[in-house]
Amino acid sequence: MLNSRLFKAIILPGLIFQSVVIAGGYATGRELVEFFLTKGPVEGLLGIAVATVIWSTVLALSFELSRMTGSYDYKSFFQQLLGRGWFLFEIAYAMILVLVLSVIGSAAGAMFAVVTGLPPLTGTLFLVCAIGFLTFKGSKTIEKVLAGWSIVLYLVYAAFLFWGFKKFGGNIIDHFTFSEQSSDWFVGGVKYAAYNLAVVPTILFCINHIESRKEALTAGILGGLLAIIPGILFYLVMVGFYPGILTAAVPVNDILGAMQMPLLLIVFNVVIFGTFIETGTALLHAVNERIAGAYDSQARKLPGYMRPSVAIVIMVLSIFVGEKVGLINLIANGYGTLTYVFLAIFILPLFTVGLYKIFKS
Repeated sequence: MLNSRLFKAIILPGLIFQSVVIAGGYATGRELVEFFLTKGPVEGLLGIAVATVIWSTVLALSFELSRMTGSYDYKSFFQQLLGRGWFLFEIAYAMILVLVLSVIGSAAGAMFAVVTGLPPLTGTLFLVCAIGFLTFKGSKTIEKVLAGWSIVLYLVYAAFLFWGFKKFGGNIIDHFTFSEQSSDWFVGGVKYAAYNLAVVPTILFCINHIESRKEALTAGILGGLLAIIPGILFYLVMVGFYPGILTAAVPVNDILGAMQMPLLLIVFNVVIFGTFIETGTALLHAVNERIAGAYDSQARKLPGYMRPSVAIVIMVLSIFVGEKVGLINLIANGYGTLTYVFLAIFILPLFTVGLYKIFKS
């Protein structure tokens, strides 16, 4: 299946986007609480719908611009959008990179401890080593690992929803009667979509399979849907714990503990841990591709040892930042601030300069 060109062109980009976006988007559940559930159960779903439309639209336009211009790394892509100002994205990307890696580093250690009983630091070190190994292997291996693990993730999230409704279905249905009567859900959807879209330029390495505008637009629209489906399943279960879940630092741990299903707890944590590896790998692979492009411009080749070295150093520094600041503060303050940055340097140029170039072509 992975060898099918059509699969690589239409499905693979969405699976890889889902793999990258999940860790910073909804793996711990805290993000869904912060941007959606705080607005109310029903309003939160409306916000998720807004975010999905934005994701699909931006992915479709980004994929087509990337295909047209042959821009398969974030530097060349933003040279198309921002010209000489492309470096503004690199500055913002450095900040979101540290933010997301610190979040997954903290959460990975906690989840590893739940499953194995070992100290959280053990899980964090395993995460770092796994990311270092995958970045060393390169694009083809990363594509296969990210796509395969995404399929496993859909199955596990479906089981999570099934057991969630079986045990807490009454609460879920009852809590959907709560309505905050607020329009903040729209703003929440826009903010959530915007900060997560910062990772779109990092997955352009897999867009070279797309050969036509129809494929690019189809892959983009489908990509938004593929990425949000697990988040919706997770959100529905979380509603059963509303409003108490609003103050949980890592809501997924509270929910799994309440389910009292040791096997599901282990499987879910293993799968989510795998998504942390996926997200970290894709984000850091984009940095390596950027560095490799600089080497190529000088007719040189990036040494193989540099790929895992760069990944490990950045990962360790990011985890250190996360330990100092704290998970809730990082998500509440860091994501909110960077939302406006990426709206200004990515979304706005894409819907002006990008659209002009696409339709002119």
